[in-house]
Amino acid sequence: MRPVLFDLFGLSVNSYGVSKAAAALVAGFLLVREFRRMGWDEDRAWTLTMATTLFGFVGAKAYFLAEHPGNISLHHFGASGFTWYGGFIAGTSTVLVLARRWRLPLVPLAGVLASPLAAAYAIGRVGCFLAGDGTYGRPSDLPWAMAFPNGAVPTSVPVHPTALYETVAALALAVALWQLRTRVRPVTLIAVYLLVSGGTRLLIEELRINSETWLGLTQPQLWSVLLTIAGVGLLLHGVHHRGRTAMEDASAPTPQETGSGQRA
Repeated sequence: MRPVLFDLFGLSVNSYGVSKAAAALVAGFLLVREFRRMGWDEDRAWTLTMATTLFGFVGAKAYFLAEHPGNISLHHFGASGFTWYGGFIAGTSTVLVLARRWRLPLVPLAGVLASPLAAAYAIGRVGCFLAGDGTYGRPSDLPWAMAFPNGAVPTSVPVHPTALYETVAALALAVALWQLRTRVRPVTLIAVYLLVSGGTRLLIEELRINSETWLGLTQPQLWSVLLTIAGVGLLLHGVHHRGRTAMEDASAPTPQETGSGQRA
């Protein structure tokens, strides 16, 4: 593992920070293309990316500190110690505020955000893997199990590299959403993102060592259940909407029935 990629003028450049910067750049690049396709101001794509990244980090750190109220030290205010769901909540709030200020339609905006967000998550998890930040899983004897003796949270016992599992899943989701973005309705893109990302984390948590909080589930699993339920709900809503639209189209009078049809 390589928590520190290299030294530059006496300063250590860590893999965790580089991965987060790369995630923001890739997400911004994809978002610019989507804003251009939608006919929106491209400059706002970068503004949105930077704002959600900044406030996402603030939210992720605040959530982490709230999780450890009795065990906080100066170390916890450094470059480690972030909770993704805190960042997700803060980032979503930022999107809501900017969408209202710019008068952008919220559902189409959320739809174009789905693929860039999944891609950013995939890249960010690479940084977690390289840093060995403790987001790995339980001990394992599988051929691809890995030890992290030099990680930020070291372990000499081979464990599930769950950060890599999430990277592969998120990257596949990003590619699928990018391919679907012009073929399905935005609400379907949002539903697929919520369903797959929530379901993936729900399953991967079974391999990790986080403490259970309620109903035998860890805190990330509880959030994952909410995301998965929201995704299923949006998919069912989309199916119902399409079915109702089809019924209305089928029951609509034809030009001949309304007397407006042309005669040869």
